[in-house]
Amino acid sequence: MRKTLSVLFVLILFASDFLAQDYAAKIAEIDAYAEQVLRDWKVPGMAIAIVKDDRVIFAKGYGVRHLGKPEKVDEDTLFAIASNSKAFTTAALAILMDEGKISGWDEKVSIFLPEFQMYDAYVTRELTLRDLVCHRSGLDTFSGDLLWYETKYTPDEVLRRVRYLKPVSSFRSKYGYQNLMFIAAGRIIEKVSGKSWGEFLRERILKPLGMNRTTTTVRDIKDNYATPHNESGGRGLRPLPLGNVDNAIGAAGLNSSVSEVAKWLRLQLGKGKYEGKQIFSEQQAGQMWSPCVIVGINPFPPKEAPTQIFLGYGLGWFIGDYRGRKLVFHSGGLDGMISQTAMMPAENLGVVVLTNSETSAALVMRNKILDVFTSEEKRDWNAEYLKLAEQRRSLRQQQERKALSERAVNTKPSLALKDYEGTYSSQMYGEVQITEENGKLVMRFLPAPNFVADLEHWHYDTFLIKWRDSVNYNFPLGWVTFRIDKNGKPDEIKIDQPNDDFWFYELELKRKM
Repeated sequence: MRKTLSVLFVLILFASDFLAQDYAAKIAEIDAYAEQVLRDWKVPGMAIAIVKDDRVIFAKGYGVRHLGKPEKVDEDTLFAIASNSKAFTTAALAILMDEGKISGWDEKVSIFLPEFQMYDAYVTRELTLRDLVCHRSGLDTFSGDLLWYETKYTPDEVLRRVRYLKPVSSFRSKYGYQNLMFIAAGRIIEKVSGKSWGEFLRERILKPLGMNRTTTTVRDIKDNYATPHNESGGRGLRPLPLGNVDNAIGAAGLNSSVSEVAKWLRLQLGKGKYEGKQIFSEQQAGQMWSPCVIVGINPFPPKEAPTQIFLGYGLGWFIGDYRGRKLVFHSGGLDGMISQTAMMPAENLGVVVLTNSETSAALVMRNKILDVFTSEEKRDWNAEYLKLAEQRRSLRQQQERKALSERAVNTKPSLALKDYEGTYSSQMYGEVQITEENGKLVMRFLPAPNFVADLEHWHYDTFLIKWRDSVNYNFPLGWVTFRIDKNGKPDEIKIDQPNDDFWFYELELKRKM
């Protein structure tokens, strides 16, 4: 018997050593790829952690926290994780449901926020918690995000103005990614718990997991944090101030490191349990990982596509597939910060990638890590996404050349610049002020003091928008057109500012008389 046990012990040691060597080879491949990705995308800093079988097998930082400064990124460097915060919000709701303080996901929003109104009275009456956090409210993707971005509005004021946003689809019929609905979910957590969204997360999720450096506001960040970077301002990559999104509770706001997000992934893969502690029930874990709405994807994916056949959204998580395995994932993006989290339950695998610039580097590394653990195929995601990025740059240049070619030269404004001055008001958003300063027009978004632009005459009554350095978003060319009424006076402005996140056409800015 002793001899048999000794042989078994040796076999176990051999197997463990073999497993360690296997991971070592995979990690070496991932590590080398990460160094290349950092160089190719010119990302100042990046951090990666990998969870396998309920343990962190890799956590490392790359590059620097701030462009031009020597401080290195490590596994404890804090980054904004942006929309990866949404799953924390749904977990907080799940905890309140486990405690019986909320009856379930299909409880009506009006019970907790009786003052909250949607554009349609029927939707206001029928809207549930599940609707809030699975993006099926009928609003467009990113609709109304100008209400919280860079504004002085409180969460309650943001939500008060939601009633003016017009839906683009019928209720519960289509997917439309919605930050505002998660702000409403954050307020419900506050109403039910009697604590702020941040306090509740700290007490019930962050502290039990040992996520002691993770913050729910940039105001609490004290050391070892990454500075965001992007190319706004037109002078190449530049550092930005830390983005304050305190009015976007529930939707964004968390700042964390890969070493601490890895603990969150272990909790998720553990179906609500972390190192023996049940944070939320397994039943609720299943609810959050079940698709509630279909997200549109190519129904006939090309042969070379990653094997993504379906994509849905659960409660705070995207639910899809990758190479024939279920994938639970999310991304996050704020000015100068892009992040990815992903879990493959069948492999008991979790991945987090945090970056401090606006590129596809985080997605490239996510896919590379998933491939290393699930496939022998050596697909070069880096090369593919670099090519796509170049195509996007080329398309943007083509669009700018087309705009220049369509410009009517040698035209003049209909009016003297001073006659365009005025306050233009949106019932949904608030006021935008146009003034003449030093012989040119200036546009100021009064709810968002940093949103200031100089307006240069383009043609007729259209002016080119030249955003000032206080604007952190990397906007392409955009225009403001003044509509002249029958009396020869401007009575409305239309803002045509192409971008992927904010819909200026929703503002409907009428001149105040």
